[in-house]
Amino acid sequence: MKKPWSITTTLRNPERLRSFLIVLKQLEGENWNLENQRKFQILLIKERVYGYGSTQFYNGLTKEQINLIDDQTKEISFEKAEEIFNAKNYEDPAMRGRQSINPLKKIGLVVIKDEKIFITSLGKLFLQDDFDLGEIFFRSFIKWQLPNPDSSDYKLEDGYNIKPFIGVLHLINQVNQKSLKNGEKAKGISKQEFSLFAPSLINFQDIENYADKILQLREQQKGKNKQEQKQVFDNYKKGFAQEFLETSDQVEIKKLLKNLKDYGDNAIRYFRLTRFLFIRGGGFYVDLEPRRQVEIENLLNFDNASVIEFKTKEQYLDYIADISEPKLPWESKEEYKKILSKLIEDIKTYEENLNIEAKEIANYQNFNEEELKKYISDLRQYRRELQNEENHQNSQELDQINEYIEKLENIFDFDDRPILLEKLSTLGLNALNDALKIKPNYPVGDDNEPTFTAPANTPDIECYYQEFNAICEVTMLKSRDQWYNEGQPVMRHLRDFENQNNNKKTYCLFIAPTIHRDTLNTFWMAVKYEYEGQKQNIIPLTINNFTQLLKILVEIKKQGKFLKHGEIARLYDEIVNTSTNFTDSSQWLNEIPNTIDSWQKNLAF
Repeated sequence: MKKPWSITTTLRNPERLRSFLIVLKQLEGENWNLENQRKFQILLIKERVYGYGSTQFYNGLTKEQINLIDDQTKEISFEKAEEIFNAKNYEDPAMRGRQSINPLKKIGLVVIKDEKIFITSLGKLFLQDDFDLGEIFFRSFIKWQLPNPDSSDYKLEDGYNIKPFIGVLHLINQVNQKSLKNGEKAKGISKQEFSLFAPSLINFQDIENYADKILQLREQQKGKNKQEQKQVFDNYKKGFAQEFLETSDQVEIKKLLKNLKDYGDNAIRYFRLTRFLFIRGGGFYVDLEPRRQVEIENLLNFDNASVIEFKTKEQYLDYIADISEPKLPWESKEEYKKILSKLIEDIKTYEENLNIEAKEIANYQNFNEEELKKYISDLRQYRRELQNEENHQNSQELDQINEYIEKLENIFDFDDRPILLEKLSTLGLNALNDALKIKPNYPVGDDNEPTFTAPANTPDIECYYQEFNAICEVTMLKSRDQWYNEGQPVMRHLRDFENQNNNKKTYCLFIAPTIHRDTLNTFWMAVKYEYEGQKQNIIPLTINNFTQLLKILVEIKKQGKFLKHGEIARLYDEIVNTSTNFTDSSQWLNEIPNTIDSWQKNLAF
């Protein structure tokens, strides 16, 4: 029975993949034998990359072992990690290490050659402090093919012949081109269409047929209301699943449709990291990124999404390990200049709309390829700065602020809530006052929309003001996982940020749906007593608390007044100082809404 392709078992959280890779580096060059497979899993436990914070993993462990894992102030020795590993009584201990390395192998970060562990050039790029997440995933996805010599999951004889990422680009392009010919607007494909047709696209020869199917489905939905359109789609997808599976077994059909939804959502999330796809139509449609038009057109003309045939597994592994392969079709002076021309045109539009002085453009005609590539990167960074300025200007409008409030109040109705919370917090902080710069650290596409959450080793958002600085950490976690993932890192990020910006007072804003008691107590100790020898200024806010601030801002703006950053600093100080009034952390947290109310009444303009 046929099955769709999936990234689910290949890629999960990219930050977690990097953590696995950092640990594996300790074994680079060694034999990938049973002993080292087992050792890899023990090292993952030792470094708290695997098992930490997992109640399921804690089953069977002693209280002492659990406390050791939980206490991030204590190092776990290899011997203790081995004891923990042995306590799990795995039937096949070495298999755990093999399972943990598989995602790294599948994405092309690691290869096993001559029975030894080698980190590829792509993996080494991922290990760099200044790694480009978009570049990492793009370089991986253009090589990902089904079947491949390193896996027996998919076979040519079963009909598989596809590079999924490139196939998806072709599918969207075909739908757009056919729509234009039919006099319709080119808008990409809906997320529903993506989940149904993209993971089930297992052969490049079916691309045009699948594009026709999408347009036929749309024709069936045309002129109907939303409920009727949903009914048409539900009926269609059942028939499609039956055709794909070549069975009328309702259990199998139901299972496939559930998997397609999960696989599709995951594929959208990770394919967006490449910056070649973007979301449009209020988050409803997935389309080709117009700011990468030159690259996309070249790629589609260069690669029809069929697999590359390799004579041996070793030949394939050499290909995967070499980041210079394949040579991209736009890697030439002529094509780089085309990219620059469109990029400069885009920049000029932003500059005119923002009414700012135009940046001097270098005479790049005589640049060599490397110089052109570097200049493209520099101008894309400059464009992001312009986009951030656009966000700042837009955030001053009452309609925009009210939109932020509405989305924050209904955040559980949205997909990708962690990413959305970082974005809305960034926009809200831009709106609040006269910050010198609000700098989110999440990766973005060329549209400046976040493609993932901020990396684990940086604050989510950095805030720079004339009189003080701050970081903002956000999370959608509510249970004890919140403390596992945020408690210690937040204080560490704040201390590092304090050390780097020691010329001004520094605060940390922590925003979550609710503040878990363990998280709160951790922050309480840092605020009232110390963290690493010094007190910290941490302000724990629920999402409701933060929207309360934005609602106050709306009222201030309606009066034609402006909230200066000094007033925000006064609020932060009042919240921190009220900690001295209580002997219980929950009392401090419960007092914060009252502190905000009191602060509002005493605002000075």
